[in-house]
Amino acid sequence: MEKIFNELYKKHHRELFNFLFYMVRNREQAEDLVQEVYIRVLKSYQQFKRESSEKTWLFAIARNVAIDFFRKQKGWKQRTVTKYDLLDLPIKDLSPLPEEIIGKSEEAQLMYRCLDKCSLDQRSVIILRYIQELSILETAQVLGWKESKVKTTQHRAIKHLKALMNDTLEQEKAG
Repeated sequence: MEKIFNELYKKHHRELFNFLFYMVRNREQAEDLVQEVYIRVLKSYQQFKRESSEKTWLFAIARNVAIDFFRKQKGWKQRTVTKYDLLDLPIKDLSPLPEEIIGKSEEAQLMYRCLDKCSLDQRSVIILRYIQELSILETAQVLGWKESKVKTTQHRAIKHLKALMNDTLEQEKAG
């Protein structure tokens, strides 16, 4: 199991961290959520049926972890997560944050701010499709949806994001 875990970690850690960071927009919280993902992976790897790639399976777990986090933030009972020693691997990610990588591009910064105003489903699709560069099929597998729902949500998300960006630009110009 240690070898499998190390391979998953090496292949997908950065993408997993970035996905969760985009979802929660907080480095420390994203690190905690990544740790929770790895705990769930260790507990459930034996049940992994290989009906999808390991990457889509990991992202599905990560999305569920993010949803659980959002539910807790809205008044759900707080639960203590036991910290596990994950094979002595550092879970903390010291690489630049996605917003630091984006740099000074005003349009990218605006898009990033407006992404927070999208629904969880819209945000998930945009992050998975355009930031993590998953295919429609892979995105559908992560979300547990049909491909048609991914396409529809993607279309609506882009339309909504553009509208939010335009509204924000107009407000900034007026104010």
